[in-house]
Amino acid sequence: MRTVDEHLNDILGSVPVLPPLDLALPEARGAVLAEPVSAPVPLPPFDNSAMDGYAVVASDVAGATEAAPVTLPVIGDVVAGDPAVSALRPGLTARIMTGAPMPAGADAVIPVEWTDGGTAHVRIVRSAPSGHYIRRAGEDVRAGQVVVDAGTRLRAPQLGMIAAVGRARVTVRPKPRVVVVSTGDELREPGSGLDHGQIWESNSFMLTAAVDEAGGIGHRLTTVDDEPGSVRKMLEDQLAQADAIVTSGGVSMGSRDVVKEVLTGTGTVKFHKVGMRPGKPQGFGLLEGTPIFTLPGNPVSAYVSFQVFVRPALRAMQGLPPEPLPTVRAVLAGDINSPAGLRHFLRGRLTYGEDGYIVDPADVQGSHQLASLASADALITVPEEAQALPAGSVVHVMRLPA
Repeated sequence: MRTVDEHLNDILGSVPVLPPLDLALPEARGAVLAEPVSAPVPLPPFDNSAMDGYAVVASDVAGATEAAPVTLPVIGDVVAGDPAVSALRPGLTARIMTGAPMPAGADAVIPVEWTDGGTAHVRIVRSAPSGHYIRRAGEDVRAGQVVVDAGTRLRAPQLGMIAAVGRARVTVRPKPRVVVVSTGDELREPGSGLDHGQIWESNSFMLTAAVDEAGGIGHRLTTVDDEPGSVRKMLEDQLAQADAIVTSGGVSMGSRDVVKEVLTGTGTVKFHKVGMRPGKPQGFGLLEGTPIFTLPGNPVSAYVSFQVFVRPALRAMQGLPPEPLPTVRAVLAGDINSPAGLRHFLRGRLTYGEDGYIVDPADVQGSHQLASLASADALITVPEEAQALPAGSVVHVMRLPA
């Protein structure tokens, strides 16, 4: 029996890093930037107004008060996007809109709220120092500055930043396309009727969503029955289009564990018992260069296996550090027992109190008991050497995706 770390290291040493692609910005959302992006010009590229108001020479309004307002002639309007070069002499003002370029000679902006809003002449009732409400050229980004580093997952703010420096396309490592399929004669599609001995299939829905949460693109297939020819055909059909394949079921020691039967001796795929609970039976390897993860069929086993093994692998395929789920230290709210020699992942609920995190273990921990997983938000990690941990012990807890 291999350890969790041995199995994970084998996976991470085998999965390929996806080659970079050149994508338009809308298509790059969620992908990982493969090159640093820098600004060709400063941002903003020119001094501009931070408010709707009046561009002035600050010394002209130095003494303005409610009791002694200053009145200035308004020579025109300066609007955002105005390409005309404008200038302002002392003793004059111009109406200016937010984002509009500052006229040469003006060194402050008076908000419209400090005035009577005049269009020919304006009465100003408050003074302002030089530089007031002016956004200076380059105060956000300097020319040549790297604005998004390589290795960054592109979300809304990063895409906005890249567009702001004039880039319409970027080179990225794309989201892995992951095919997810469950096997089993007893499985039926949700919405269909059940005969005796049948259950509705749930793993593929859960794992496809987990792929998306991990930054991949999950593609769910309908259930494949326990027939070797069906499994072989499914794999042959998907290898040409998938960056990875995730199966659940058919990997244990039973006489009808068809996934194990079909894949044993194929490519580099190997099957192991891994020292963990839930999720002891595991398989992994490359099939025509495509990673294939064969997970157990029990729902909680499949989900825990995904988070421990598949999620870090998908990150590695995008050139990211193969980090586990975000992990915190928490105090146990109840006693727990664990089998010797196995790394145990228990479902729990995490709260934050005055002294830090507290985790309450779920009452039931069976690998088939999906309800307790659906109500959990954390996995308590019990190390191999621990057999019993009393309430009050400090444990490491993986936070499940919200």
